[in-house]
Amino acid sequence: MNQHTGEPANERYPTLYTRLTGFLSDGELEGVKATGERLVEAAGGVDALPGYKVMVAYGGGKDSTYVVAFVRAVQLHLALNFGRTFILRVANMRHAGVPRAVMENIDRVYRALGLLDDERAELLTIDHTLVRPFHVDLPLPEQLVAINRVDVLMNGHRAAGDGRPTFCNSCNLAVADFYGRAAWFDGGVDVVMTGDSRREQLLYSAWIMRLAKASGVDVEECRTMGFRGILLALRGIGDTYFRELFGDDSERELAEREVSTGDRSMQPQFISVYDLVSYRVHDHWDLIVDFLGFQFDDLAFSFSESDCANPGLMAHLRALRSEFVQGRSYDEGLAEYLELAEELMHKKEMPQNLIELALSRYDSPDKRLHRRKLADEFAQEAFGLSEEALVAMVFSPFTDRGERLAAFLERCHPARAGQADRIHAALAAEGDTDGEIAAWLEDVSGLGLAHLRTLYTSSLVDFGTPGTIISRVRAGDPHKYHVATIDPASGAPATELISGR
Repeated sequence: MNQHTGEPANERYPTLYTRLTGFLSDGELEGVKATGERLVEAAGGVDALPGYKVMVAYGGGKDSTYVVAFVRAVQLHLALNFGRTFILRVANMRHAGVPRAVMENIDRVYRALGLLDDERAELLTIDHTLVRPFHVDLPLPEQLVAINRVDVLMNGHRAAGDGRPTFCNSCNLAVADFYGRAAWFDGGVDVVMTGDSRREQLLYSAWIMRLAKASGVDVEECRTMGFRGILLALRGIGDTYFRELFGDDSERELAEREVSTGDRSMQPQFISVYDLVSYRVHDHWDLIVDFLGFQFDDLAFSFSESDCANPGLMAHLRALRSEFVQGRSYDEGLAEYLELAEELMHKKEMPQNLIELALSRYDSPDKRLHRRKLADEFAQEAFGLSEEALVAMVFSPFTDRGERLAAFLERCHPARAGQADRIHAALAAEGDTDGEIAAWLEDVSGLGLAHLRTLYTSSLVDFGTPGTIISRVRAGDPHKYHVATIDPASGAPATELISGR
């Protein structure tokens, strides 16, 4: 990574700034100037700007794209008006649920903003513990894919495939790890720019501290340590969470998932641009789509965001649960998830045309069949999981010492129904390992026997009680909704609280 000691000449700055700010409102331009003034003050004056580092975390979705463009405008504004400006670090985090389309969006945005070859920009891609300069074609590390795959399966089997616990709990802890690595990498940064409001930050911090306290963390000490204290609290939450998921003796899994907390030598300041900008995408559609080249890809754009394809899998899992576990139709379960998705899109103030676009992809039998095919293909490509493994996950037949195993075998694998005792013995580790049964279990579930045995001694999470950290996390998650459904036992109308994105 280049070390910068002064402001390099860049003849493209005036033209780029003119083009970029041509898409900003008068209010946003005032916000650019106000943010620039705040950064000059925080840096200790204009002369200190060349060595000052400002970071933006870039998820690759539409909202974070706008923040990157806004902070780039601030950087250019300072360069053109004072002859000096800060170093802009843009860090993007990846996981197996991020399709190539997201990286292509990021690449187009960087090109439009003139960042790829700017000496005042550090563009980083962070794949778990691996930090590299951004390139659109960087392959995902196999180790990261393997970790994500196991997390989805272990969470999913404990939660019967409910959307947020299955895909987001481990991922959110990984986001905390990403922030720690991105903010302290190569000497660290001075400022982290965020689009979250001060109120959102305080509410999130308070929720983290409550969860951390319940996990046995000394939160009073964490509160004295700023950003690093938040990360330390999240490390404690993560330790409790993954011990619950994998067992106390799973040192390898725990070490692989430990949240990075930086060090005491540098404490980045957080500056929010929330009050200076609008996050309604239709307010800056021309900037996002026309100038930055952002595309709402068919796979990456799934309901409430555009940086991840996992929401499409959440809908698929709800539909598979309806079909295979409850004996209803695939489309009934899908309709229930779409009800949740529409509610979330309205809460996020997504423009009506995007809401209609998302829902229109499911508005005919042929389209629903196509979406099912796409979901199965993505599950296989991203996580190496077949539909058979997804069905096993929503059935959760191995938890509670195989309480639902007989029903699972009868409905999904009738040829194995007479082998229930052999399967129970293998899961309970009774006697010598039955190699043929072990191979079949791994094939049908996607998990090795050791993880299946952990599930066997674990319970299906009861989200109505705070008895597990998994249930406590979902209790504090706002991305839930009561959907109208049918009780499969009685056939009577019912409601069910489901989560998603």
